Amino acid sequence: MSTAPTSEHPMVETRHQTQLLTLLRDEGPMSRVELGERLELPRARVGAEVARLAEVGLVETAGPSASRGGRRSTLVRLAGDLRVLSVDVGATSVGVALTDASCEVLVHTVEDCDVRQGPHAVLKRVVALAEKIREEAPGKLIAAGIGLPGPVSFAEGMAVAPPIMPGWDRFSVRDHLGGLLRCPVTVDNDVNSMALGERHAGVARSIDDLVFVKIGTGIGCGIVLGGKVYRGVAGTAGDIGHIRLDDYGPTCACGETGCLEAYFGGAALARDGLTLARSGRSVYLADVVADRGAITAQDVGRAAASGDFGAVNLIRDGGRRLGQVVASLVSFVNPGMVVIGGGVAQLGHQLLAEIRSSVYRRSLPLATGNLPIVLSELGDTAGVIGAAWSATDRAFTLSS
Repeated sequence: MSTAPTSEHPMVETRHQTQLLTLLRDEGPMSRVELGERLELPRARVGAEVARLAEVGLVETAGPSASRGGRRSTLVRLAGDLRVLSVDVGATSVGVALTDASCEVLVHTVEDCDVRQGPHAVLKRVVALAEKIREEAPGKLIAAGIGLPGPVSFAEGMAVAPPIMPGWDRFSVRDHLGGLLRCPVTVDNDVNSMALGERHAGVARSIDDLVFVKIGTGIGCGIVLGGKVYRGVAGTAGDIGHIRLDDYGPTCACGETGCLEAYFGGAALARDGLTLARSGRSVYLADVVADRGAITAQDVGRAAASGDFGAVNLIRDGGRRLGQVVASLVSFVNPGMVVIGGGVAQLGHQLLAEIRSSVYRRSLPLATGNLPIVLSELGDTAGVIGAAWSATDRAFTLSS
């Protein structure tokens, strides 16, 4: 069951209105003449659709267009008071943003939050944060999008058997959050949202075929083919963190052994960093343990940046293993770009160099000849921008 539109969610009535709104979102203000040319519609039809969308508050006029000879026509743009709520739930944090209808971030806040608290507690926190930031950028909420750190059934709007999210299995996030916010909601895997964010607003702008790899507490991959996220039959496409590298490797959070994530997720880096500290192979990390009693992946990154030999080797080893998996993806999908993001990606160029080396060495020369492998430039806004993009797709779709 999808969330019913409310008075705050204007109805889209025709396919041409959907196309018109999407074009204005993707390319900015246009004249009626330009809209007619792009959508291959007669001027009278464009005029009627624009008038209807203006009536329900989805578009507005925006001043004169550039002269094309003769009288200058008026630009049409998405209404400036439209708002989209976008949420990026991670394993240990939650980011909540408010965007305009073109998915430009207006307000963004990130807080620590443990996903293991369960859906009721986490979504209650999301709604509280949403109320707070809506005061900073008031407007008409037309949709919300949320990314979750586990396998998601996009069609049903819920997580399915997520390894690190106890209590979330088949909980209807879409309907629950839609009821609280009183607007349509889309639910996706967090890495898919990040891939969409990079595709539309980041380093991979306008690249139709790309692979986005997130290295955070866990490891995941978003695959964009032909400009659209490829989710697979059950929504689990890109779950590379649980590709097994070694039958006798360390135990993973999913219960299996030797998964990529068990070697090089944030939790794995913290575990191995603690081992380095206790064995005396890292003076830097030993000092951190003496001071705080614990190690994080960020500590390992700082140790490596300071030249700590043990920490540098940890990152190189992890980058090499990740590169093995990415090389297989590159040979299989043949993307136009590979983007590396997530918290652990802040380990930076040492990590990137190791991944590049592994991919270029293992993949077909034809697939890697012109293949950029780059760090995300959006950082922690990639997920909220992508979630907003999915949400506007839903808001601009013909209402059933």
